[in-house]
Amino acid sequence: MSAAEHPPSLLRNAGFVRLALARIISVLGNGFARIALAFAVLSLPGATPGELSLVVACQAVPQLALVLVGGVIADRVSRSALMAVADVLGALSYGGLAAMVLTGRAPVAALCALAVTAGIATALFAPAMEGVIPLLVPSEVLQRANGLLRVGTNTSLLLGLALSGVTVAWVGAGWALAINALSFVVSAALTSSLRLRRRPRKSTSGWADLREGWREFASRQWLWVVVVQFSLVVAAMNANAGVLGPLAASARFGGARAWSLVVAAQALGAVAGAGIAARARVTRPILAAVLFTLPAALPPALLGAGAPLWAVAAGAFTAGVSLDFFGVLWSTTVQREVPEEALSRVSSYDWFGSLALAPLGLALAGPAADTFGTDRMLVVCAALIVTATLAALLSPGVRSLRTADAAEPERLEASTAS
Repeated sequence: MSAAEHPPSLLRNAGFVRLALARIISVLGNGFARIALAFAVLSLPGATPGELSLVVACQAVPQLALVLVGGVIADRVSRSALMAVADVLGALSYGGLAAMVLTGRAPVAALCALAVTAGIATALFAPAMEGVIPLLVPSEVLQRANGLLRVGTNTSLLLGLALSGVTVAWVGAGWALAINALSFVVSAALTSSLRLRRRPRKSTSGWADLREGWREFASRQWLWVVVVQFSLVVAAMNANAGVLGPLAASARFGGARAWSLVVAAQALGAVAGAGIAARARVTRPILAAVLFTLPAALPPALLGAGAPLWAVAAGAFTAGVSLDFFGVLWSTTVQREVPEEALSRVSSYDWFGSLALAPLGLALAGPAADTFGTDRMLVVCAALIVTATLAALLSPGVRSLRTADAAEPERLEASTAS
């Protein structure tokens, strides 16, 4: 049998295993923080939905403002070293948040400042992470690597979410935030051990690198169309996950435990979706990925319609399956279609565009819920997801891009016919 029929085992790849362990541990901590941060703010004396919007928006703004800088840096230095630095910054941020909540001295301004620092860490980490996997595994196993990595991280997220609601309810949000800070420390140790090669010193400026990355990004219609789609989808999903969902759960289902069940159901669906996508053979990956975005509208639609908790959880599970199926196909296609030397910069434009409206959505969600009602705004979020996805399907680039193994027979057939 050929080497293609016997792809190398990912579990024997020491670098990939270290990366997977780092992500699994870090995401486990993030599972605690996802629930804890919202309810830490809501538990403050006199806290309002607007204050919750302000804190989570302060975390999102630097992700948007600095992610392009993170992409330029990641294409110039060792990506693993940059990831380790970002992990240390994340540990300091969540450690500070935990200390303030545990001591009972948590002014909103200080919470916002540390949320900004956590956002900076994400802006540095995300573009570097997207460019690391192709340096660790060969091209023929990229989809399997992305799928396996997401299965591991989604499983750990599920565990973190399952434990976070209990932790917040029993010992408080501060300890949940402290667990997340510790997970960043462990992740930093693992990512720093990858020892990926340093980039050759460039004579060009950072602005020139940004322009080059933009040319790579803008020259692919399927890429920028889906990023525009996700600028709207992410804004709607973040408003639901960060503000509207916790508000609805507090009003209708009793608070943190119920909301952690909904989020955990989505994480469980994500495990299934990544596992399916790891071995799926899709000839038009971007078309399939965009279509799989539609079920993301289910959680806010069901919450806004006043559905029972079990139905909202089922909708969240379905959304989790679809979004991680999208995620595996999207990451693999970008990694295969974009030159490796520009991959982090292109990924940073992806992140920048996808997050462009997230701070606005988070900032407006709380006040809009006060003015128009939480349920009505949840329905608006669901409608926005559906509309943006259907619009993306109008793009010829989205519909026509094929995988290399699917396109090759067509080229051979055309060559034979000529």
